[in-house]
Amino acid sequence: MSQTHDHEMVSIYPFSDEQVDQLMTNSGECVLMWATKDGWPVGVTHAFVWHDGKIWITFAEHRHRTAAIRRDNRVSVNVSSAGYGPKVPADIPHGAITFKGTAEFFEDDDTKHWFYTALSKKGNPDSKEGEEFFYNLLNSPLRIVMAVTPTKKIMYNATNANRHMTGTIEENELGKPLGVDTDRMNKLRADKGLPPR
Repeated sequence: MSQTHDHEMVSIYPFSDEQVDQLMTNSGECVLMWATKDGWPVGVTHAFVWHDGKIWITFAEHRHRTAAIRRDNRVSVNVSSAGYGPKVPADIPHGAITFKGTAEFFEDDDTKHWFYTALSKKGNPDSKEGEEFFYNLLNSPLRIVMAVTPTKKIMYNATNANRHMTGTIEENELGKPLGVDTDRMNKLRADKGLPPR
């Protein structure tokens, strides 16, 4: 078992595709990030649905983010296990993922219906009354639906990181370090007179 852990090297803790699905299905909220016209990054917390490998979100169409994302549809979405509800199984992974992706807006009735239904059920799994109330709240003519198609994932599997720190993970369970944790980190270490890792 591995007994080495370097707290500066985190790219070795990715999620498997199955774990990505588990985190995305069970987390209740995400942070949507975009750039304003003058280049400021902004983020807002949203409830979301993970469906067909995309992150689905809704908000009122008159919000500034609608115009900003229509102007530049490159966005990021962060999802964390901190958004897990109280009934989440204990064996699903903890950590976070930031997705870089492209956004697309939908205004048709069919998309709105399935998404409002899915989001209402996700937020009210044990209450038909709560589900219906939330659906009716969402079903507004000013609301728009947006899907983010991921183009890159930045992952931190906290479960595996903790196992690595305690020496209870096999080396073959770790991911291959990315260039940021090899080339870039060692260049910076050399600039500071530190030995390579």
